[in-house]
Amino acid sequence: MSEPVPDPYARLRAATRARIGLGRAGDALPTSALLDFQAAHSAARDAVHGVVDFDALERELAPRASLRLRSQADDRTTYLRRPDRGRRVLPGDLARLETHRGDWDLLIVVADGLSAAAVQTHAVPLIEALTSRLGGLRLAPVVFAEQARVAIGDELGETLGAELVAVLIGERPGLSVADSLGVYLSWRPRIGCPDSLRNCVSNIHGHGLSYAQAADTLVWLIHEARRRRLTGVTLKLDRQTERSLENGRREAADPES
Repeated sequence: MSEPVPDPYARLRAATRARIGLGRAGDALPTSALLDFQAAHSAARDAVHGVVDFDALERELAPRASLRLRSQADDRTTYLRRPDRGRRVLPGDLARLETHRGDWDLLIVVADGLSAAAVQTHAVPLIEALTSRLGGLRLAPVVFAEQARVAIGDELGETLGAELVAVLIGERPGLSVADSLGVYLSWRPRIGCPDSLRNCVSNIHGHGLSYAQAADTLVWLIHEARRRRLTGVTLKLDRQTERSLENGRREAADPES
Protein backbone atom coordinates (compact mmCIF):
# COMPACT_ATOMS: atom_id res chain seq x y z
CA MET A 1 0.00 0.00 0.00
CA SER A 2 1.51 3.34 -1.06
CA GLU A 3 2.01 6.23 1.35
CA PRO A 4 -0.41 9.21 1.14
CA VAL A 5 1.06 12.08 -0.89
CA PRO A 6 1.19 15.41 1.01
CA ASP A 7 -0.94 18.16 -0.52
CA PRO A 8 1.59 20.68 -1.98
CA TYR A 9 -1.01 23.47 -1.96
CA ALA A 10 -2.11 23.15 1.66
CA ARG A 11 0.22 25.92 2.92
CA LEU A 12 -0.95 28.33 0.22
CA ARG A 13 -4.64 27.66 0.90
CA ALA A 14 -4.05 28.36 4.60
CA ALA A 15 -2.88 31.88 3.70
CA THR A 16 -5.65 32.95 1.34
CA ARG A 17 -9.33 32.46 0.52
CA ALA A 18 -8.46 32.25 -3.18
CA ARG A 19 -9.17 28.97 -4.94
CA ILE A 20 -5.77 27.29 -5.23
CA GLY A 21 -4.93 23.71 -6.19
CA LEU A 22 -8.52 22.50 -6.34
CA GLY A 23 -7.56 19.18 -7.89
CA ARG A 24 -9.51 17.38 -10.58
CA ALA A 25 -11.77 14.42 -11.18
CA GLY A 26 -10.94 13.20 -14.66
CA ASP A 27 -11.03 16.32 -16.85
CA ALA A 28 -13.27 18.28 -14.51
CA LEU A 29 -13.24 19.87 -11.06
CA PRO A 30 -13.95 17.66 -8.07
CA THR A 31 -17.64 17.78 -7.17
CA SER A 32 -17.03 19.59 -3.87
CA ALA A 33 -15.03 22.36 -5.58
CA LEU A 34 -17.67 22.72 -8.30
CA LEU A 35 -20.50 22.99 -5.76
CA ASP A 36 -18.50 25.52 -3.75
CA PHE A 37 -17.97 27.64 -6.88
CA GLN A 38 -21.67 27.50 -7.77
CA ALA A 39 -22.65 28.49 -4.23
CA ALA A 40 -20.26 31.47 -4.33
CA HIS A 41 -21.67 32.54 -7.69
CA SER A 42 -25.21 32.36 -6.32
CA ALA A 43 -24.21 34.44 -3.27
CA ALA A 44 -22.73 37.09 -5.56
CA ARG A 45 -25.89 37.26 -7.67
CA ASP A 46 -28.05 37.45 -4.55
CA ALA A 47 -25.91 40.33 -3.26
CA VAL A 48 -26.32 42.34 -6.47
CA HIS A 49 -30.07 41.77 -6.77
CA GLY A 50 -30.85 41.87 -3.04
CA VAL A 51 -32.83 44.62 -1.35
CA VAL A 52 -31.51 46.53 1.66
CA ASP A 53 -33.96 46.78 4.55
CA PHE A 54 -33.43 50.48 5.21
CA ASP A 55 -36.24 50.51 7.80
CA ALA A 56 -34.23 48.06 9.89
CA LEU A 57 -31.05 50.12 9.48
CA GLU A 58 -32.86 53.26 10.64
CA ARG A 59 -34.08 51.41 13.73
CA GLU A 60 -30.58 50.09 14.46
CA LEU A 61 -29.11 53.58 14.15
CA ALA A 62 -31.70 55.32 16.33
CA PRO A 63 -31.68 57.71 18.12
CA ARG A 64 -29.14 59.16 15.66
CA ALA A 65 -30.98 61.36 13.13
CA SER A 66 -31.32 59.96 9.61
CA LEU A 67 -32.98 60.78 6.29
CA ARG A 68 -34.23 58.56 3.44
CA LEU A 69 -34.14 59.32 -0.27
CA ARG A 70 -34.04 57.68 -3.68
CA SER A 71 -31.82 58.09 -6.71
CA GLN A 72 -33.19 58.71 -10.19
CA ALA A 73 -32.99 54.94 -10.89
CA ASP A 74 -36.58 53.76 -10.51
CA ASP A 75 -35.78 50.10 -9.96
CA ARG A 76 -32.89 47.61 -9.78
CA THR A 77 -32.88 46.92 -13.51
CA THR A 78 -32.55 50.62 -14.30
CA TYR A 79 -29.89 50.99 -11.63
CA LEU A 80 -27.76 48.27 -13.21
CA ARG A 81 -28.23 49.45 -16.79
CA ARG A 82 -28.04 53.23 -16.20
CA PRO A 83 -25.22 54.07 -13.73
CA ASP A 84 -25.78 57.79 -14.39
CA ARG A 85 -29.22 57.66 -12.78
CA GLY A 86 -27.82 56.13 -9.62
CA ARG A 87 -25.52 59.13 -9.21
CA ARG A 88 -28.28 61.77 -8.94
CA VAL A 89 -31.00 62.31 -6.35
CA LEU A 90 -34.67 62.16 -7.29
CA PRO A 91 -35.67 65.86 -7.61
CA GLY A 92 -38.61 65.60 -5.19
CA ASP A 93 -36.41 64.02 -2.53
CA LEU A 94 -33.66 66.57 -3.10
CA ALA A 95 -36.07 69.41 -2.28
CA ARG A 96 -36.75 67.86 1.13
CA LEU A 97 -33.07 68.06 2.03
CA GLU A 98 -32.91 71.85 1.78
CA THR A 99 -34.41 72.19 5.25
CA HIS A 100 -31.47 70.21 6.67
CA ARG A 101 -28.76 72.39 5.13
CA GLY A 102 -26.18 73.44 7.72
CA ASP A 103 -22.56 74.06 8.53
CA TRP A 104 -21.65 70.35 8.72
CA ASP A 105 -18.12 68.98 9.08
CA LEU A 106 -19.10 65.50 7.85
CA LEU A 107 -22.02 63.86 6.08
CA ILE A 108 -22.32 60.07 6.16
CA VAL A 109 -24.27 58.50 3.29
CA VAL A 110 -25.28 54.82 3.20
CA ALA A 111 -25.85 53.67 -0.39
CA ASP A 112 -26.93 50.15 -1.36
CA GLY A 113 -24.50 49.89 -4.29
CA LEU A 114 -23.85 46.37 -5.59
CA SER A 115 -24.13 44.37 -2.37
CA ALA A 116 -27.24 44.57 -0.22
CA ALA A 117 -25.71 42.03 2.16
CA ALA A 118 -22.68 44.25 2.82
CA VAL A 119 -24.78 47.30 3.67
CA GLN A 120 -27.23 45.32 5.79
CA THR A 121 -24.48 43.67 7.81
CA HIS A 122 -21.70 46.24 8.14
CA ALA A 123 -23.04 49.79 7.69
CA VAL A 124 -24.43 50.48 11.16
CA PRO A 125 -21.57 48.86 13.15
CA LEU A 126 -19.06 50.83 11.09
CA ILE A 127 -20.95 54.09 11.63
CA GLU A 128 -20.96 53.45 15.38
CA ALA A 129 -17.23 52.68 15.38
CA LEU A 130 -16.48 55.76 13.28
CA THR A 131 -18.63 58.31 15.10
CA SER A 132 -17.33 57.18 18.50
CA ARG A 133 -13.85 58.28 17.34
CA LEU A 134 -14.75 61.65 15.81
CA GLY A 135 -14.91 63.83 18.90
CA GLY A 136 -16.66 67.17 18.43
CA LEU A 137 -17.18 67.19 14.66
CA ARG A 138 -20.53 68.53 13.48
CA LEU A 139 -22.28 65.55 11.85
CA ALA A 140 -25.18 65.95 9.44
CA PRO A 141 -28.08 63.49 9.70
CA VAL A 142 -27.09 60.13 8.18
CA VAL A 143 -28.60 59.77 4.70
CA PHE A 144 -29.86 56.38 3.47
CA ALA A 145 -29.90 56.41 -0.34
CA GLU A 146 -31.74 53.73 -2.36
CA GLN A 147 -30.46 52.53 -5.75
CA ALA A 148 -27.46 54.79 -5.27
CA ARG A 149 -23.85 54.91 -6.46
CA VAL A 150 -20.80 56.62 -4.96
CA ALA A 151 -21.23 59.92 -6.79
CA ILE A 152 -24.64 60.53 -5.24
CA GLY A 153 -22.68 61.77 -2.23
CA ASP A 154 -21.44 64.73 -4.28
CA GLU A 155 -24.92 66.13 -4.82
CA LEU A 156 -25.92 65.37 -1.23
CA GLY A 157 -22.84 67.01 0.26
CA GLU A 158 -23.29 70.07 -1.92
CA THR A 159 -26.97 70.37 -1.02
CA LEU A 160 -26.52 69.89 2.71
CA GLY A 161 -23.43 72.11 2.96
CA ALA A 162 -21.06 69.40 4.21
CA GLU A 163 -17.32 69.93 4.15
CA LEU A 164 -16.67 66.20 3.81
CA VAL A 165 -18.85 63.34 2.67
CA ALA A 166 -18.25 59.65 3.43
CA VAL A 167 -20.26 57.26 1.24
CA LEU A 168 -20.62 53.74 2.68
CA ILE A 169 -21.53 51.43 -0.19
CA GLY A 170 -21.81 47.73 -1.01
CA GLU A 171 -18.88 46.71 -3.20
CA ARG A 172 -19.14 44.63 -6.35
CA PRO A 173 -19.19 41.02 -5.04
CA GLY A 174 -16.58 38.49 -6.09
CA LEU A 175 -16.43 34.72 -5.80
CA SER A 176 -14.68 34.83 -2.42
CA VAL A 177 -16.61 37.67 -0.71
CA ALA A 178 -20.18 38.79 -1.42
CA ASP A 179 -20.62 41.17 1.52
CA SER A 180 -17.71 43.61 1.30
CA LEU A 181 -18.33 47.24 2.24
CA GLY A 182 -16.36 50.22 0.91
CA VAL A 183 -16.17 53.86 2.03
CA TYR A 184 -15.41 56.77 -0.30
CA LEU A 185 -14.35 60.08 1.25
CA SER A 186 -14.56 63.39 -0.66
CA TRP A 187 -13.54 66.91 0.38
CA ARG A 188 -15.94 69.74 -0.60
CA PRO A 189 -18.08 67.39 -2.73
CA ARG A 190 -19.69 68.78 -5.84
CA ILE A 191 -21.50 67.33 -8.85
CA GLY A 192 -18.97 66.10 -11.39
CA CYS A 193 -16.23 65.45 -8.83
CA PRO A 194 -13.67 63.06 -10.45
CA ASP A 195 -12.80 59.81 -8.69
CA SER A 196 -9.18 60.96 -8.40
CA LEU A 197 -10.35 63.41 -5.72
CA ARG A 198 -11.71 60.64 -3.47
CA ASN A 199 -10.08 58.32 -0.94
CA CYS A 200 -11.37 54.77 -0.63
CA VAL A 201 -11.22 52.35 2.29
CA SER A 202 -12.39 48.95 1.00
CA ASN A 203 -12.68 45.27 1.91
CA ILE A 204 -14.59 45.81 5.16
CA HIS A 205 -16.08 42.40 5.98
CA GLY A 206 -15.67 39.40 8.24
CA HIS A 207 -12.45 38.23 6.55
CA GLY A 208 -11.11 41.68 5.68
CA LEU A 209 -10.75 44.98 7.53
CA SER A 210 -12.42 45.02 10.93
CA TYR A 211 -14.70 47.90 11.92
CA ALA A 212 -11.97 49.23 14.24
CA GLN A 213 -9.31 49.10 11.51
CA ALA A 214 -11.57 50.82 8.98
CA ALA A 215 -12.73 53.46 11.49
CA ASP A 216 -9.16 54.28 12.57
CA THR A 217 -8.09 54.72 8.94
CA LEU A 218 -11.13 56.88 8.16
CA VAL A 219 -10.56 59.08 11.20
CA TRP A 220 -6.95 59.66 10.12
CA LEU A 221 -8.10 60.52 6.59
CA ILE A 222 -10.84 62.83 7.87
CA HIS A 223 -8.48 64.79 10.12
CA GLU A 224 -5.81 65.03 7.43
CA ALA A 225 -8.38 66.03 4.81
CA ARG A 226 -9.56 68.88 7.05
CA ARG A 227 -6.00 69.95 7.82
CA ARG A 228 -4.82 69.86 4.18
CA ARG A 229 -8.25 70.80 2.75
CA LEU A 230 -8.21 68.01 0.15
CA THR A 231 -8.83 64.33 -0.54
CA GLY A 232 -7.74 62.07 -3.37
CA VAL A 233 -4.51 60.80 -4.82
CA THR A 234 -2.36 63.30 -2.91
CA LEU A 235 -3.68 62.11 0.46
CA LYS A 236 -2.25 58.69 1.27
CA LEU A 237 -1.83 56.56 4.36
CA ASP A 238 1.88 55.66 4.62
CA ARG A 239 3.35 52.54 6.26
CA GLN A 240 4.50 54.44 9.34
CA THR A 241 1.00 55.77 9.96
CA GLU A 242 -0.49 52.31 9.42
CA ARG A 243 1.88 50.87 12.03
CA SER A 244 1.03 53.70 14.43
CA LEU A 245 -2.71 53.03 14.06
CA GLU A 246 -2.16 49.28 14.58
CA ASN A 247 -0.09 49.90 17.72
CA GLY A 248 -2.81 52.20 19.04
CA ARG A 249 -5.42 49.45 18.61
CA ARG A 250 -3.20 46.91 20.39
CA GLU A 251 -2.64 49.26 23.33
CA ALA A 252 -6.37 49.98 23.56
CA ALA A 253 -7.12 46.24 23.56
CA ASP A 254 -4.42 45.48 26.15
CA PRO A 255 -3.35 48.60 28.14
CA GLU A 256 -0.70 46.59 30.03
CA SER A 257 1.06 45.27 26.93
